[in-house]
Amino acid sequence: MTRVVGLMSGTSVDGIDAALVNICGQEIDLEVNLLAFETYSYPADLREQILAVCAGERLTVEQLAKLDDAIATAFTQAALNIQQGHSPATLIGSHGQTVFHRPPMPDILGYSLQLGRGELIAQRTNIATISNFRAADLAIGGQGAPLVPKVDLCLLSDAQQSRCVQNIGGMGNVTFLPPLKTPEQLGVGVQGWDTGPGNVLIDLAVQQFSDGQQTYDRDGAWAASGTPCQALVDQWLTHPFFAEPPPKSTGRELFSPQYLQSRLQEAQAHQLSEADIIATLTELTAASIALNYTQFLPQLPDQVLLAGGGSLNHYLRQRLTLRLGGIPVLTTDEVGLNADAKEAIAFAVLAYWHHHQIPGNLPAVTGAKRSTLLGTCHEP
Repeated sequence: MTRVVGLMSGTSVDGIDAALVNICGQEIDLEVNLLAFETYSYPADLREQILAVCAGERLTVEQLAKLDDAIATAFTQAALNIQQGHSPATLIGSHGQTVFHRPPMPDILGYSLQLGRGELIAQRTNIATISNFRAADLAIGGQGAPLVPKVDLCLLSDAQQSRCVQNIGGMGNVTFLPPLKTPEQLGVGVQGWDTGPGNVLIDLAVQQFSDGQQTYDRDGAWAASGTPCQALVDQWLTHPFFAEPPPKSTGRELFSPQYLQSRLQEAQAHQLSEADIIATLTELTAASIALNYTQFLPQLPDQVLLAGGGSLNHYLRQRLTLRLGGIPVLTTDEVGLNADAKEAIAFAVLAYWHHHQIPGNLPAVTGAKRSTLLGTCHEP
């Protein structure tokens, strides 16, 4: 049994998710027991700076170093806080904060930058820390994303039903899990990729329309009070990303504040209310997920399991269920895995696998040339 802290902050930049877990087993026999979970908000000025950098703001090298230190300090505090009242962890898995992600393209190497350096976390917590999880997969031709599908495979596969595990954070990503009847089938037929925007455009619109008083659409209530414009959704779904076959990944570099402003300009011709626009952006998320499934899966799943902040958006869940023709859309909570903590748990598992020299990527998902150990270890 190994006690691990998993740390994660996604493209929504909501804060740092910290999970304290006990882990045992290897892959198909992997067992994770969640002891504590909390989301620690960034200081407001740090969050604003991160969002500005993600939106393309230029920094000097000195400014970048200060930002890296500030994020690492926040992650360190989260790691220390989540252990209070518990026996200490012996390992930390820290995803850090993504500020730039460039998928590989013909003649262009992939690159992904996560700030919050692991060596500082290791020294300040006195706990071995694994970080920089995406680099190894990118170096051998992969997308460096999504990295959670192997964890999904080991924790959420079912012997009878096929499942799509759909994370809806700032971006959306899916893992398709065919029925896993025997250990020998581990990994066979598993697929995964980024489906497009999750909450990012909805959150940006809510912040703009509320003059910064709200950062997200709680329960999808604002969207539920409006009516989506199907003509706009159909128009927006013609973006090349949605037709691009997997492996694929994306981020705020594509679905950016500038992208949203272009979509808002297009909405003016339809004379939509603010509620209608938020409903339409929510519909885009639901429709793009359903479109990805119908275009790229061998068949629709028997079940969809939601995780991430978008799993709490009741309106989005309803719209996705409708788009999928009534396929049951649950949350991972309903099958025993905390939906809020899932991503932080995943990076705890990836750190555990690094410690035990177990590859963490799935080449069929990321497009990498082979399986590889993920992350860099920093000893205190």
